[in-house]
Amino acid sequence: MGLPDYLTPSGDGTILAAFVQPRAAKTALAGVHGTALKIKVAASPVDGKANEELRQFVAQSLGLPQSRVELIAGAGSRHKRLRISGVAPEAVAAAFAQLR
Repeated sequence: MGLPDYLTPSGDGTILAAFVQPRAAKTALAGVHGTALKIKVAASPVDGKANEELRQFVAQSLGLPQSRVELIAGAGSRHKRLRISGVAPEAVAAAFAQLR
């Protein structure tokens, strides 16, 4: 079985494609949206708050410091790409599979 469509290997880490729904009741994984992992965040998209909450959620889900999760595309969009440093795509897939 291969990697989920939302994960791409990148050097020493992984690129995660995420579809973000801001202003949710709580921050949580919400399944898959096309070729992206759908994540609901409680924060509003004002002043980058939803982006920061997304980075924090991904980092906590993987047991990483937030500094190892970088938003590389989609700061003003619901479609985002994050670089997760130092974690193989298979490990990311396994961690998010446990959250479902």
